[in-house]
Amino acid sequence: MDAGKTLDIIKVAYNYTDKGQKVEVWTSELDTRSGRDKIQSRVGMSLDAVSISKKDDLYLMMASMYNGDRPDCILVDEIQFFTVEQIIQLSDIVDYMYIPVICYGLRSDYCGRPFASSAHLLAIADSIEELKTICHCGKKATHNMLLKNGVAVKKGDAVVIDDTKLSKNNKEYVSVCRKHWKQG
Repeated sequence: MDAGKTLDIIKVAYNYTDKGQKVEVWTSELDTRSGRDKIQSRVGMSLDAVSISKKDDLYLMMASMYNGDRPDCILVDEIQFFTVEQIIQLSDIVDYMYIPVICYGLRSDYCGRPFASSAHLLAIADSIEELKTICHCGKKATHNMLLKNGVAVKKGDAVVIDDTKLSKNNKEYVSVCRKHWKQG
C-alpha cells in the first residue's frame, strides 16, 4: 500500500510503448476502485487494463486472444487477488511463450497472513524487487493495517476493498512497520 506499485506499472508500460512495443496490462476483477478494465494510481494517473477473474486460464487466454500478435510484455496489478494456478499459468507464459511477465501486489493481508498467490509467486519468481514506502515513524513499512473507526482490525476476510470513499486523511488502510502493526 502506498508504495507506488500502480504508478510503476504505468511507468513501465510507457517505457515499452515509447519503444514501439506492445504491452498488455492485467488486473483482478476484484479490485473495482477504478472501475472495470482500468488501473489507477493514487496520484490520479490511469491506464486501460483487462480485468481478470479467478476462473480465467491465463495461458489459454494468451494463446487464443493473441495468436500471432502477442505482447512484448505483460504487466499484472493486484497479483494477490489471482489464484495459485494463475501464478503457474503466468510462469508458463514466460517459459513457453517467452513473454516477460512483471507482477505487482501485496505479500500479506491486514491480518499479517500471506496471500497464497503472492507466496507462490515469491517462491517461483525469477527475480523480486520490493517497492518501499515508510511508516509514520520513518521506518520501512512492511504491513498494511486496516482501520475501522480508528481502531486496528486483526481478524476477518482477507480481502476488504473500496477505500476510495474515504478521504485521504481518514484512510481505511495504513502502511506501517511491523512494530506499529503489532501495536495497532
